[in-house]
Amino acid sequence: MTAKTAIIQKMHYALFGSISATSTNFQNMFGFLKKSATENKTSPAEDLSQKAGWFNRLKSGLTRTANQVSALFGRGGKIDDELYEELETILITADVGMEATRFLLAELRQQVKIERLTEAAQLKEALASSLIRLLQPLAQPLQTSLHQPFVIMLAGVNGAGKTTSIGKLAKYFQTQGKSVLLAAGDTFRAAAREQLIEWGARNNVTVIAQQGGDAAAVIFDAVQAAQARKIDIVLADTAGRLSTQSHLMEEIKKVKRVIAKALPGAPHEVLLVLDANTGQNALSQVKAFDDALAVTGLILTKLDGTAKGGVIAAIAKAHPIPLRFIGVGESLDDMRPFVAEDFVVALLGLDE
Repeated sequence: MTAKTAIIQKMHYALFGSISATSTNFQNMFGFLKKSATENKTSPAEDLSQKAGWFNRLKSGLTRTANQVSALFGRGGKIDDELYEELETILITADVGMEATRFLLAELRQQVKIERLTEAAQLKEALASSLIRLLQPLAQPLQTSLHQPFVIMLAGVNGAGKTTSIGKLAKYFQTQGKSVLLAAGDTFRAAAREQLIEWGARNNVTVIAQQGGDAAAVIFDAVQAAQARKIDIVLADTAGRLSTQSHLMEEIKKVKRVIAKALPGAPHEVLLVLDANTGQNALSQVKAFDDALAVTGLILTKLDGTAKGGVIAAIAKAHPIPLRFIGVGESLDDMRPFVAEDFVVALLGLDE
């Protein structure tokens, strides 16, 4: 049994309380949970080395926060007010935010009281359990088999990584055996169109694009082309915009309406792309774009850099919209479905 597996078993035990049933029942329960997590994490095309590589990149991206947590709990000692205060500081500086931090600390104090915990190491395990409970509702993999074509519209502010994310999603869906078509709806930037065409060529995927065309018209044509060609998934890019730019927010609402005219019921998913390095600003972006577009899922990019990762907890508490994917690098296979347990293990440095 690996250290990571043992820790996850302990967290499951803490999550669901003490189990007085037989060991067989416990194994059945853990087996179900393990199966669910595995279904979220992997596709048939992945092998063990790829999974290990992905987790190591995730760990590397969250090193700053993991090191702070490990330093706090690594010195041992008893649970006291000073420990709670230092933990509060770490959580806030890790972009967890005040609301989620207060929620987690209140849960921890209650758990310490009920279970009569005394050691700092026990508090670390309790924190992991509380974080998993908070983040688990966000771990909802995208179900793309419900419609054909399944139309995904991507939105976000400038520089969040929408166009790059589309290329990675195209590769990911291809590994799932899906056919993909890309719509170059960012007509403001010639570089965005060229980048998407390059991604399409790299993935052997058709790209519908027009130089200087209307974004809604480009995506309308793409959806119709996908219907005619019986494509499984349409990935529609849109121009980056600030949530305070009311005229641009009205324009993206129009794009969504036009997609519905091309295919009633579409877009079937509206993904908001967030840069993990923006910290608490991500919360205002989620609210603004959700108000405008009724966002159905999130992508969190750039977890491989200086991001501290805690913003996911802040989102889970304030705007619990499913986190469909997280990105940890620049290569085509560096975007995967969000798995709460893996994220918590990496964030808290639990496998060290």
